[in-house]
Amino acid sequence: MSASAFTRNKTLDMVYIAVFAVLIAVCSWISIPATVPVTLQTFGVFVAVGSLGGRRGSISVLIYLLLGIMGIPVFSGFTGGVGILLGNTGGYIIGFLFSALVMWGVETLLGKKTWVLALSMVLGLFVCYAFGTIWFMAVYADSISKIGLFTALGWCVLPFILPDIVKIALALLVCKRLSCVIQ
Repeated sequence: MSASAFTRNKTLDMVYIAVFAVLIAVCSWISIPATVPVTLQTFGVFVAVGSLGGRRGSISVLIYLLLGIMGIPVFSGFTGGVGILLGNTGGYIIGFLFSALVMWGVETLLGKKTWVLALSMVLGLFVCYAFGTIWFMAVYADSISKIGLFTALGWCVLPFILPDIVKIALALLVCKRLSCVIQ
């Protein structure tokens, strides 16, 4: 590979990573009104990792988190800052990175077939739920009162399972369409 081709590929990688970090931010701003409002953040994470692959997708999720940590309003409700991550639901936001890393691991082990991508999204979502719920329970207990696992799951996971399944299905469709464009 020539030096110019290498530079072009690196530049293209950086552009894709940045674009997908922005996509995750835009998805976080989109809120579907329901009893418990649903955002499209997980959809953005799934599309980023599913389209860019594990390494570039995980980097785009990390950049999204770093932008939010710096105070740029990339989180749900146009918020940002460390305080959001240290709050009750901050574990779910941090969990996006763990989701991306799990998806990367599954991709590395099993390849890039559609069923593997679907499995990686489900496993990534489970990891995000687990990390976020543990975080929620710890922060909630510290700031308000102790809370049981089943209560936390009822508040923070159960209302989101069906919407997240829909987001996974849509992300699989989008990734399939983008796979011919993004290499």
